[in-house]
Amino acid sequence: MDSLTSQILLQVVFILLNAFFAGSEIAFLSLNTVKLNKLAEEGDKSAPALLKLVENPNRFLSGIQVAITLSGFLSAAFGAENFSGYLVSFFTDVLKVPLPVQALSVISMVIVTVIISFFSIAFGEMVPKRIAMQKPLVIAKMALSVMRVIGTIFAPIIALLNVTTNGTLRLLGMKTEADDDTASEEDIRLMVENSGAQGAIAQDEQEWIENVFDFGDLVASEAMTPEPDVTAFRMDESEENILETIRRTGLSRYPVYEKDINHVRGILNARDFLINLQQKNKKPMSALLRPAYFVPESVHADQLFKDMQSRKQHLAIVVDEYGGTAGIVTIEDLLEEIVGNIYDEFDPEEPKEINEIREGVWRVSGSLHVEELADALDITLPEDLDYDTVAGMILSCLPTVPEDGSTVTVEIFGLRVQVESVRNRKICWALVEKIPQEEKPEEEEKRSAE
Repeated sequence: MDSLTSQILLQVVFILLNAFFAGSEIAFLSLNTVKLNKLAEEGDKSAPALLKLVENPNRFLSGIQVAITLSGFLSAAFGAENFSGYLVSFFTDVLKVPLPVQALSVISMVIVTVIISFFSIAFGEMVPKRIAMQKPLVIAKMALSVMRVIGTIFAPIIALLNVTTNGTLRLLGMKTEADDDTASEEDIRLMVENSGAQGAIAQDEQEWIENVFDFGDLVASEAMTPEPDVTAFRMDESEENILETIRRTGLSRYPVYEKDINHVRGILNARDFLINLQQKNKKPMSALLRPAYFVPESVHADQLFKDMQSRKQHLAIVVDEYGGTAGIVTIEDLLEEIVGNIYDEFDPEEPKEINEIREGVWRVSGSLHVEELADALDITLPEDLDYDTVAGMILSCLPTVPEDGSTVTVEIFGLRVQVESVRNRKICWALVEKIPQEEKPEEEEKRSAE
């Protein structure tokens, strides 16, 4: 083997050493402690040692850095010293470059250093690091024994480096240990968002995870069925009406009140009523009622869910600040805030709250949240609105509540909204379309005149 060949092989060895240490560093830093704990429980022999390194990384990181620096330095120094001579000879003997040998020597060293740096970065850094990121556990297991040897050999240097590093950090007023690397809510949200964008998790799974984090910020008033939509009975309700309502709605529990809905006396279970209906000695309504569970509008959904579970309550009466009934909330309502609407085989199919019936025209429910309307129509709404729903948005433009069966049209936020259905003074459905750009100046003039 000639001198040049042996020098090239030695240079390759230096680059491979750099590649090994660079890949090992990324592999150890990419290890997942949760996965390692699971492997340790399953009896993996290398998992405990890997866990020990990952949980106390300063020692092995210092050792790897020493090894990487040393191999990189030797690679550059060896290459510049040995290959530059061949390049000088090429310049003088072959190309006949009319420059002093000293100048050609400097130029040759620069060229050799650039070439070696390219191969070192490509094959000694980038390629092994990419491989280690994809196979961190495999690479870490391969490198474990070597890391132990490196830690022993370079122990004095590592100790000196750690003392110097920690002393410098203290002088700068910084911590010598990294903060706990526990993932925050924001980190998890970002990971979920990125995984969803890459197709690693399904869209509905992404929505469920995001809804879990939003669940704690939700309050009862946002998840409840509002009072106008509550199906309830009077204390003196006839059996015929109760039976017909149970058949029509299919619900299992109903609030029962005296005078009005603000005076709830208890909860009627449909099963109790139907069983009582078959008895010879029927019990009065008051004897069938179960105690009502009252909660404030402001209680957070996560706390409410825990309380309802512990109390074995399926339905809660939501009370406003004045003591009146604002609505009801069920366990199912709370679960639907996470997983979406839950239907069984007996539930009638409900119409979508927003549906594009023709190009540029949407049929929307009055109970649809204005944020959902804005998302669907790709428009921006002010943040400090005094209402939550489309019905509230329409009423903000009117001096009086529309009568049942009436149709009115309002223009707001660049939208033309036509009330389609009003029942019991409640706006049920409306048609929404964007006002064409050429009509907007007229709308602004109309608003200015008002």
